[in-house]
Amino acid sequence: MAELWYNIVRTFSTFEWKDALDILVMAFLIYQGIKLVRETRAAQLVKGIAMLLLLYLLAQALEMKAMQFITKNILQIGVLALVIVFQPELRRALEQVGRSRIGKLQVFSGGISEQETRAKWVKFINALVEEASSLSRQKIGALVVIEQKTKLGDIIKTGTVVDADPTPELIGNIFFPNSPLHDGAMIVREGRLHAAGCFLPLSDNQEISRELGTRHRAALGMSEMSDAIVVVVSEETGFITVCRNGTLERGLSTARLREYLEAELTPEKAAAEPSDKRFDRKRGKKSPEGEDTNEV
Repeated sequence: MAELWYNIVRTFSTFEWKDALDILVMAFLIYQGIKLVRETRAAQLVKGIAMLLLLYLLAQALEMKAMQFITKNILQIGVLALVIVFQPELRRALEQVGRSRIGKLQVFSGGISEQETRAKWVKFINALVEEASSLSRQKIGALVVIEQKTKLGDIIKTGTVVDADPTPELIGNIFFPNSPLHDGAMIVREGRLHAAGCFLPLSDNQEISRELGTRHRAALGMSEMSDAIVVVVSEETGFITVCRNGTLERGLSTARLREYLEAELTPEKAAAEPSDKRFDRKRGKKSPEGEDTNEV
């Protein structure tokens, strides 16, 4: 007993602030890892790995040579297997880190004044809201991706570069049925219509409502892999949908669409808290199933 107390006292006598910081950082990383896994299908894979580790310890305790050899070799390549299996989750986690406050530091500024930036976004919002109302009435499908911090160069390469000032007529012509670019997505960069006819990754979320078509699944997939704002007009119902961060709100009016875009895209959004959180509290955060009163 005395030896136990001696070891405890000796351990705490050498404890420094760096050790406390080390423990806090590791606890935070472990918590974030558990949170990330718990919210994805990877939770079942983690359970399988835990069972494999338990089987290895049991085989070692019972001196089961064959089972010990097999499980040991499987665990040795486990790190590489985890990287491959958890690639979507790891990518999403790194993107979230890049979109944090540290990642938002403007190391390379473009030299554009805040007033000019705001004017570009205001012009785009007016054009999009006006044409979205028209497309909704005519039940013409549309898919507009508004680039934010995460650059979408790989997505832009799949389409045709337009690089034009936003106007309702141009947006309408791009999404008009049977036009060359109407099937793909439009990418908006810095308030300009940068590209059209782009292909987006489809969401692999198994909880998405079966009522959602390919256009909505592409919008969700784009919002899951980036911080882009995606606006969808359904060609079946004409409903307007906004997707961001893997969630969506369906059945927006043009007034609420304008309110959301103005809160997100104008420079005033750098207020006390992110505008999407303020908007979420007003509208209620929607799940991928889109459980609201207006179903697409």
